[in-house]
Amino acid sequence: MATRTQQLAQPKPDRLRFPDRRSVYWLDKLPPDRTGSTTNIELTPRWLDLCKSKRFCSQVTGSPIWVVSECALKAVSSQRLTLLAQPRAPVIGWQRARQLPVPVSRGTQTAVATPRICQLAQPKIRRVNDGSGQKCQPGPLTHIPCKANAHIELLATPKHDHPMFQGERSVCWPISRTARHHVASPRLLDLSTPKERKPLFEGYDPYVVSRAARSARPSPRIQQLCLPLPRKCVSQ
Repeated sequence: MATRTQQLAQPKPDRLRFPDRRSVYWLDKLPPDRTGSTTNIELTPRWLDLCKSKRFCSQVTGSPIWVVSECALKAVSSQRLTLLAQPRAPVIGWQRARQLPVPVSRGTQTAVATPRICQLAQPKIRRVNDGSGQKCQPGPLTHIPCKANAHIELLATPKHDHPMFQGERSVCWPISRTARHHVASPRLLDLSTPKERKPLFEGYDPYVVSRAARSARPSPRIQQLCLPLPRKCVSQ
């Protein structure tokens, strides 16, 4: 038996002896000539079964009530099945849904609202600005004769506007005569001029070296960084 070295030393076979090689799947011999017009394919039994048309069942569906076997009638359920057949108990604290309409008690029907509840039932007063900058003053609040301490009364009092509050500014306001006859300075005209956008690389020469760059001298640190590393220098 030839060793691995002798096997590798053998020359590779010439694959170009068949000039009319039309496929990459055969290399050592010509493909056989075809005698038939088409290729004969043999179908498997499963393919033949899938090729058949489906049969539509025309039989009338039977009754949903079927006969229970005698064994099923005499079967005895196990302890586990009996436990699973029990309905789930409701959660602790669960109450039944209230009936609609809900009956109103006699005490609720004859209840008298307190002054505080009457005050809360009143609609809020919306401040409407007429454009003159004057704010409308809310109506006077009635005294609340309730048994509350001073802290609750302080929290219940609505907040007032700041003394310097002047209301919303009108959308249209008059322009002064000075602003209408004002003449812009040359600096304002220069700032209001849009910037000139030039196309990319227009008038740019990358090979031009500035005068400052030509007369610049490197610092000692730059000269030190330009030198190669000592460990990479090979002595001659």
